[in-house]
Amino acid sequence: MPFTPAETFKCPKCNQNVYAAEEVAAAGKKWHKMCFKCGLCKKMLEAMTMAVHEGDIFCKQCYGRKFGPKGYGFGQGAGTLGMDTGEHLGNKSGSQMTNKPNYAPPPGAAHHDE
Repeated sequence: MPFTPAETFKCPKCNQNVYAAEEVAAAGKKWHKMCFKCGLCKKMLEAMTMAVHEGDIFCKQCYGRKFGPKGYGFGQGAGTLGMDTGEHLGNKSGSQMTNKPNYAPPPGAAHHDE
């Protein structure tokens, strides 16, 4: 029976080999313990305190700030919401924000622009 070397994995953060003694398995990948950090605040993570977005890992707090609902007091009424678009976290705002619907009115309905 020929010798088969142990399968090695590449860390998604530093692209170096990850060996069994230094691995953390999460998000379907194997990471170095020292590379298993939040993508924004660099806080060390554990499998239960992390969230994944498009292959990147974040602590739950940073994930909520970057990809969750925007505004202070979300869910407590419109009077407590802010207009923070998250641009300081890398979100792109695109065009001006508006509360007008962006769908076509039903046939026969009059279109009123306020």
